Amino acid sequence: MAWDTARTRQLLLDAAVEEFAEHGPQGARVDRVAAKAGVNKERIYQYFGNKDQLFGAVLTQELERLAAAVPLDAAQAADLGQYAGRVFDYHSSHPHLVRLLHWEGLHSGDAEVPAEAARTAHYAGKVAALAAAQQEGTLTRVLPPADLVYAVIALAGWWFSTPQLARMIRAGAPDDGPAARREALIRLVRALVAER
Repeated sequence: MAWDTARTRQLLLDAAVEEFAEHGPQGARVDRVAAKAGVNKERIYQYFGNKDQLFGAVLTQELERLAAAVPLDAAQAADLGQYAGRVFDYHSSHPHLVRLLHWEGLHSGDAEVPAEAARTAHYAGKVAALAAAQQEGTLTRVLPPADLVYAVIALAGWWFSTPQLARMIRAGAPDDGPAARREALIRLVRALVAER
């Protein structure tokens, strides 16, 4: 029977998502990844090179999944609040992604990150979608499109980055569950892009 390289590689990536989300690039152990995947750890080195390259592959895969699940075009940019709500929903279902991004920032600092050129191109597409919506008049021009993209991504993810802050700041809110936080995010983004 032939070795299923694609399946083995995916098993390793899936196991590594949890390992890196929990322990970060420094604390993650390839032994645990291999054991969880049920694969010899030598396959990690064969398919990915080293632990840092495995982390890069994991993050790239997870960001591609987010991009596929929550696309943004000029029509969707017309209601940027709803887009932010969809990003919030994705993070709610995939809380590991925000953790992976934080680990990446802590690990790499301001140095170049894996697949940076491709990721930059992806974000440029989002900026272009907002610029097109601004050009069409369906989105305010009060803020530059790049700043808006960054703000929406940051606002949508921050609920999951520091849930303790949301809990403390919104202590008096009658309902501070996920639905209330999502609605607060949508209102906030809509207010951010409202004409002044």
